[in-house]
Amino acid sequence: MPKTGGYSVDIELTINGERTIVEAGSGDDLATVLRQRGYIDVKCGCDGGTCGASKVFVDGDVRMACGMEATDADGSEIQTVAALGTQADLHPVQQAFVDNFAVQCGFCIPGMVIEAVALLDSNPDPTEREVREALDDNVCRCTGYQKPVEAVLDAAQRMQGEQSVAADGGHPVTVAQHRDESTSCCGGGCDE
Repeated sequence: MPKTGGYSVDIELTINGERTIVEAGSGDDLATVLRQRGYIDVKCGCDGGTCGASKVFVDGDVRMACGMEATDADGSEIQTVAALGTQADLHPVQQAFVDNFAVQCGFCIPGMVIEAVALLDSNPDPTEREVREALDDNVCRCTGYQKPVEAVLDAAQRMQGEQSVAADGGHPVTVAQHRDESTSCCGGGCDE
């Protein structure tokens, strides 16, 4: 439900690359406005900016959309998790979450993915502790955090070119393993 206080204003946002004018009631948070516009990948788990599920990029910075007044975003560029990749071409972080079985109910995952992308942009080779600290303010009741942490570490390797993405959800192979497999027995020179 919108948190209106009697008046509304038009604000200009660029959402996932599309410039638009949206109506925001006084007191509406950014998550409410985005969800009213159909951006259901922005989750609302607390309505107060504490659970992490509503994380989006606002002008390149990670923000909790349910903890930000919509009018404060006027003129901003908003990027939700849906802008990172498509079903046919997932972002390496999204693919790593799938391949590492890090998605259970899925409610907290958009916020975790946004936070993981931000972490890997600023620190491409994080330690497990750094990943845990980055995901610390994303409340998750299903995964126990181990699989999401493994997914972020896996994504870091993929983004550095150390590991191939397993598009079929199987076990990815390292670039070195792929190179060895692709050069062995080529041209009919095998003993077997």
